[in-house]
Amino acid sequence: MAQESPFMITANDLPQSADALTPLEATEWLSKLADAIAYHNERYHGEDAPEITDQEFDQLMRFNLALEAGFPDLVIPANAPSQKVGAGPNTAFGKITHAVPMLSLSNAFDDSDVTDFIDRLKRFLSLPETEKIALTAEPKIDGLSLSLRYEEGVLIQAATRGDGTTGEDVTANIMVTESIPKRLAGTPPALLEVRGEVYMDKADFLALNQAQEEKGGKLFANPRNAAAGSLRQKDAAITKSRPLRFFAYSAGIYEGKSWQTHSDFLADLRAFGFVVNEMTAVCDSAEALIAHYHKIGAARASLPYDIDGVVYKVDRHDYQARLGQVSRAPRWAIAHKFPAEKATTIIEAIDIQVGRTGALTPVARLTPVNVGGVIVSNATLHNEDEIIRKDVRVGDAIILQRAGDVIPQIVETLTDKRPADSVPFIFPDTCPVCDNPAIRPEGEAVRRCSAGFACSAQFVEQMKHFVSRNAFDIEGLGAKQIEQFFALGWLAAPADVFALTKRFEDIAALERMGEKSASNLIAAIDERRNIGLERVIFALGIRQVGQATAKLLAQRYESLEALIEAAKQAQDEDSTAYQDLITIDQIGAAMADDIITFFGDEANERAVRDLLAEITPITPEKPAADSPVAGKIVVFTGTLTTQSRSEAKAVAERLGAKVSGSVSAKTDYVIAGEAVGSKAKKADALGVTLLTEEEWQSLIET
Repeated sequence: MAQESPFMITANDLPQSADALTPLEATEWLSKLADAIAYHNERYHGEDAPEITDQEFDQLMRFNLALEAGFPDLVIPANAPSQKVGAGPNTAFGKITHAVPMLSLSNAFDDSDVTDFIDRLKRFLSLPETEKIALTAEPKIDGLSLSLRYEEGVLIQAATRGDGTTGEDVTANIMVTESIPKRLAGTPPALLEVRGEVYMDKADFLALNQAQEEKGGKLFANPRNAAAGSLRQKDAAITKSRPLRFFAYSAGIYEGKSWQTHSDFLADLRAFGFVVNEMTAVCDSAEALIAHYHKIGAARASLPYDIDGVVYKVDRHDYQARLGQVSRAPRWAIAHKFPAEKATTIIEAIDIQVGRTGALTPVARLTPVNVGGVIVSNATLHNEDEIIRKDVRVGDAIILQRAGDVIPQIVETLTDKRPADSVPFIFPDTCPVCDNPAIRPEGEAVRRCSAGFACSAQFVEQMKHFVSRNAFDIEGLGAKQIEQFFALGWLAAPADVFALTKRFEDIAALERMGEKSASNLIAAIDERRNIGLERVIFALGIRQVGQATAKLLAQRYESLEALIEAAKQAQDEDSTAYQDLITIDQIGAAMADDIITFFGDEANERAVRDLLAEITPITPEKPAADSPVAGKIVVFTGTLTTQSRSEAKAVAERLGAKVSGSVSAKTDYVIAGEAVGSKAKKADALGVTLLTEEEWQSLIET
């Protein structure tokens, strides 16, 4: 059973235009997209298990950027996807702060985007239109970004990109990876950070998966996941056994030497002993870049490694320095993505899968076909509207693509090849697992089983979420174990996870377990009996409640009992409890309704209270209670000049203030920076105290 993303926002769900939204609608969409993009970044960068295609992710990002540009006063920098790169480092590894941030790249999707990029460079550098700019064009390797630090030519540290600022310390694993030089040849500078991509070639990937299958181990979805999974091993011996490779392509910090151009730097990397991609070329026009892009694209299928585009970089380092960066990406580089590879096959059946929130997701079962070197036999159809829109039927010939070279996607139905006896697919209105009604709320694209935890499919998927890394994070209790324990009748409610500690002999008797594994699992479960309240709230799997929202709820209510009681009282929209809930920063009416509905369900409340009998949630550190703004509701608007919005918000919360994203009659202060918008006008209309940054600073320092 496929695990359902808690943030099922697709490109089809997005409004047609960001400009047409009201400020309230824009606020809700900014919040939804922030959570969705953070979730999918974590799935891709942090867990190596993407749930949506690169193209779908790019569409979410583009709409979010349009919203941020159209409603700048509504943007909260700490949550804005435009300010973030990748995902946070895995807590299983130590953390390393990058001396120079490892940025993401802006994307080009067609030839005109490349021409526009060159034009922007010339305008920024004040160069004549006729002047040529040299750029390198390098294959974009589909792997895991890595930074290597050398001192006096000796490798001393290795870190993944992480969130761009802080990465995972994988030094021990890199030290046993043969393809990465431990001592540099030639005359390297005294300090040099070399950045590049760890990858696994296609033949090694197939051999690894075959070996994994033979011993009953985890199969990897693609070479990128295999490379990332191999590098992120707690046991360096496992990493050593995996055939990892490395392409070097850029620098972080360096001292004792400098280079005038990027191409000169790449030449020195080769001399130092690194492998630099042989298809890298220097071009001096958009036409030359595009020609090289198509040359690389034509060779793509025959390459021994996966690539998903071509990266263009301004060659001159002085130009790079002048161009600088904007938010999460440099101005002097861009990634020109390849279109997805395609193939034709037949739909043999359409199955309905049930996710953890009850969403019914149609999945096409296909005649297996090779798409870009991977055998594909399944493709998601998203929802019933998608089936109707594409007129997809069993028996149809379809064009399939691996969008982003990861997730199969049906592009087109070939109706001219449709069988004469073809009939439209009828989407079920009952759950295929428990036979309870499947309801589609007005205005939503998804039909959901109404049985909640009483539906076995929902319960199993919910329990997988419950023990996932950002929730209870119980080592040794993964998806396979959840399915197995449920089938054995050991799991019927979240609290039953902790009752497993009484089943030592039963667990030890299972195949592939034994006494040591059983003992380790029970110890890992007991270790999570004391856990942060925000993790518990996130683990409950409330619709739309991601990690950021769970933390806000934990800070506001301080206990699950208080949250349950507040949610019950908030069923009355005229109540103080409801107003308190929707004034929490980033929580709008739709999210509040999901929270109220969850705790208003008797079965859910009973399950939560049973869980509380097994665990002790740790209340977040309480902010100051004796400050002049303790208990006050504050709103920041406009561009702050003395500190970032995230810093200002953090200071306010430490002093006990409650930061909200919207102005209401209950707001105590609105702090206005430069270029204020509608929030300042609303504050004035409601008689809310409006403070400048200086006045706010004076207030909190008294």
